[in-house]
Amino acid sequence: MDGENQIERARDLMALHRTAGGFLLPNAWDAMSACLFEAAGFRAVGTTSGGVNWSLGYQDGEGPPWSDVVAATARIARAVRVPVSADIEAGYAKTPDELQRNVDEIISAGVSGINIEDQIAGKLRPLDEACARVKAARVAADRAGIPIVINARTDVFHVAMDAEQRFDEAVKRAAAYLESGASTIFLFGLSDLPVIARLSKAIAAPVNVVGRPGGPSLPEYSTAGVARVSIAAGMSLFAYGAVRDAAKTLQETGSFNVFKGSFTRAEAQALVARSGQIEGRMS
Repeated sequence: MDGENQIERARDLMALHRTAGGFLLPNAWDAMSACLFEAAGFRAVGTTSGGVNWSLGYQDGEGPPWSDVVAATARIARAVRVPVSADIEAGYAKTPDELQRNVDEIISAGVSGINIEDQIAGKLRPLDEACARVKAARVAADRAGIPIVINARTDVFHVAMDAEQRFDEAVKRAAAYLESGASTIFLFGLSDLPVIARLSKAIAAPVNVVGRPGGPSLPEYSTAGVARVSIAAGMSLFAYGAVRDAAKTLQETGSFNVFKGSFTRAEAQALVARSGQIEGRMS
């Protein structure tokens, strides 16, 4: 992808956080799922670490080799015309310098944004360490000349502390990450609308949460002040579950009607042909 195109997409991604009624970001796990989301009318696509890692044959939690993740992300970014935000988990890096190199590589894959977590092995990183990693990501972006959207994820709501301590810690970390170069704040694992509404007012940047079955809707999140709702691994799990159930039925019955569906080979070919044309124009 040429630099000017990537810069424009990064700016478009940031602008989407001002969408009236909220910005819904679906998470793809391969090129075809990304094409399907784009064809459905979504104006940007994220990746899901879980879905990508499973598609590569590894567990979630930085299971695959980093080079495999970069290659998979590059295929997704080449397949669509819309901005792509990459979930790089905790950065696949032990140090800020290593993280900076990895962000260099994922930017070269064509992304317009990244998610980066502040936890390691289920525990929050010390705040100074987490900030150093956000700073390293921004240095990489500045060096590349691409104003990527750095979505700084905090896992405060997975930590054992009382509710008010979590609230205060989330506000403190959000402010520190924004000062370190983050663009937006990702409140992972939080669906309590009154708490989200308070945090949205207290955080001086767009807030991202995950939409899950049985939880609030996009309009409800938007009313609470959320700018962006992503779906994490939700759609990939739905797709894999559908294949699992159909495979079981096929094995038990031998009936080929089990995979009679609405998506045709012609549609699949057309989507891939279009993504191939995109890649050809960018090469």
